[in-house]
Amino acid sequence: MRRFGRINWLGLRTLVTREIMRFMAVWQQTIFAPLMTAGLFVTVFALALGEGRTVMGLPYLAFIGPGILMMTVIQNAFANSSSSIISAKMQGNIVDTLMPPLSAGEILTGYLLGSLARALIVALVIVTGMALVLGQAPAHPLWALAFVVLGALMLGGLGVIGGIFAQKFDQMAAITNFIVTPLSFLSGTFYSVETLPEPFRTLSHWNPIFYLIDGARWGFAGVSDAPPLRGLGVCAVVVALIVFIAWRWLRSGYRMKA
Repeated sequence: MRRFGRINWLGLRTLVTREIMRFMAVWQQTIFAPLMTAGLFVTVFALALGEGRTVMGLPYLAFIGPGILMMTVIQNAFANSSSSIISAKMQGNIVDTLMPPLSAGEILTGYLLGSLARALIVALVIVTGMALVLGQAPAHPLWALAFVVLGALMLGGLGVIGGIFAQKFDQMAAITNFIVTPLSFLSGTFYSVETLPEPFRTLSHWNPIFYLIDGARWGFAGVSDAPPLRGLGVCAVVVALIVFIAWRWLRSGYRMKA
């Protein structure tokens, strides 16, 4: 065991490397497929709505571009950590992660950094596509990066919680289909929440993913439904809460140990 200070850096690096190599081994599915999905969304809406429609003073495609980017980023961050844990549990090799001299915090950090790496690569690919196809570059790059990182950590942590809780693949699919996907689509990705009637407008502001989408739109297009600082604060608090729950579950071995 090689420890420098109180952290097992060698073990942590090994876990992060494993998580990155796991999704890079199938890059066609994990990197290229999200780009194709984002491109299909843009193409379908462009054909369905045509040109000339504006939302919040932006051409419609420029309005939905940041939302599609963030939606893709968070879905991939969730899929990375959740699939890693549930696959290891179903294959019976989760012990390979639990037995090495890694603390709960180090295991959680490894999964989160793996999700973050995948999210950043996907984001970079889609941003490049947006720049080439739509001519859209980030208006506030640091804000955009901050919300992408928070989104990856939020859904990566939620993926850890989902992977720990689920005992089989159909339970994991239920979490994805009935929680993650609806929250992603009903968060202002394709519309401004200010156009919604009450109480749906207020309910949208209780959806933390709304602030991720809205923050990404501010970072890329310079417009938002909510103040960016408020969104940053809400996202940071939600990330801290999710990370704490995931850490507690990993530390106690909840649904991880036979």
